[in-house]
Amino acid sequence: MRKNLIGMAVFFVCGLFGTSALADEMPGSDPAAFWNYITKVSPYKNWSFWADHQGMQPGRAPHGPLHKVYVNDRALNSPKPPVQYGSMVVKENYGKNKELKAITVMYKVSGYNPGDGDWFWAKYSPEGKADKAGKLEGCIGCHGTRADNDFILVHEFK
Repeated sequence: MRKNLIGMAVFFVCGLFGTSALADEMPGSDPAAFWNYITKVSPYKNWSFWADHQGMQPGRAPHGPLHKVYVNDRALNSPKPPVQYGSMVVKENYGKNKELKAITVMYKVSGYNPGDGDWFWAKYSPEGKADKAGKLEGCIGCHGTRADNDFILVHEFK
């Protein structure tokens, strides 16, 4: 009887946390691991846009004149700020001629930087080379103007 209960418990836990959950294990605040996650494990181009910020949009410095902002399910399904831990926002930054110039990201990591919303920030080349990553003052300074919206500039929570 006891073996049956243990077997049922293992089956139940595997059902809850099956191999797909293990494959989707979240990266830490490491730029290489994060790039691997958003390009191989959970490709950001398969994610969604916020309803109020779809497809190519006008941008501004320092991101460039055009951008696309992709959000993972955790960000998309956060009804109000702060967004859920594990939320990811990936912005493709384009020049005037719609050429991809850089990819900038925000990643909500529990306990990473509590004073500034727990966001990990990074800027990558289009090929995935990390230019800057971490607790970036420029990102925090600009996005911090919307701390009440969890540092998110392009989406308004209702």
